[in-house]
Amino acid sequence: MTNAAVVGLGWWGQKIVADLADSEHLRVVLGVDVAESARARVAGRGIRVAATLADALTDAAVEAVILCTPHRLHAEQIIAAARAGRHVFCEKPLTTNGREARAAIAAVREAGVQLGIGHERRFEPAVARLREMCRNGELGTPLVFEGNFSQDKFLDLPADNWRLSATDAPVGPLSATGIHLVDLAIAIFGRPVEVWARLGTHATTFENGDTLTITMGFEAGRTALITAVLTTPFAGRVTVLGSTAWVEIRDRNHPELPRGWDVTTVRRGEEPGTVFFPPHPSVRENIEAFARSAAGEAAYPVSYEEMLANVDAFEAITRSAQTGLVEPVG
Repeated sequence: MTNAAVVGLGWWGQKIVADLADSEHLRVVLGVDVAESARARVAGRGIRVAATLADALTDAAVEAVILCTPHRLHAEQIIAAARAGRHVFCEKPLTTNGREARAAIAAVREAGVQLGIGHERRFEPAVARLREMCRNGELGTPLVFEGNFSQDKFLDLPADNWRLSATDAPVGPLSATGIHLVDLAIAIFGRPVEVWARLGTHATTFENGDTLTITMGFEAGRTALITAVLTTPFAGRVTVLGSTAWVEIRDRNHPELPRGWDVTTVRRGEEPGTVFFPPHPSVRENIEAFARSAAGEAAYPVSYEEMLANVDAFEAITRSAQTGLVEPVG
């Protein structure tokens, strides 16, 4: 059992605290937030609270920290935690540029602690099955990745919320949801080499945009097409088109409250078949995989090389959204 502090007790931090309440691998022993109201919600669960990350890093009971803080803080917080000898799980994106990501990973490597990342979609059973099909040739040659991950949850946020800031959350649809699809495309196709992105603000006043489309090119010549929107009602879909078959995963609900996935497979010469995958606690499973790795029980299934590829893609997509040009990755 790993004892952890959750740092940042907003929407997602509160969800993580709730999800880990009955975990057999990780125990939340401290909740950290600058806001007294956020701390009070966690204290009501019988968990100790503190106001700063420094409090957590000097707490002898804390072995790991889970960062649910604004993106711009991630690198310095990961480095501080690593230097204090704490394992670190960080919500996505790891950082918003490759320089900071490399510094953060160098720090955890030097300290000999484990780093985890909030890409819980890898832990959804339907996604795990899709990746297996891509690896074992069930689709023939995987050719194109298509994905859409859209939501309207941010419409209720106040205009000064950091999630709507072009500084704290650049390219809003990317840092909110699209980055998960970038990660899945990397998990299937490997390292991207170039991107083209178009960002628009068409239906809101969000300063970091509400509509994003991305085309990603990969080392092996494959392509991913990704869409993320922050004003449409929830829509989630992942498709891989192969030379002999294709698979589409449709989410029934936002991962905050998963309701399962409908997976359709079409093979050449056969009728389409659809299978339902029931709800699964993928957020908790990801953090528990991190905890098991921190305890030396198993390797964490997202490599540092994949984390860096994701951040390099994030940085290139941000540049492309600004320039309108095809931008190299890394």
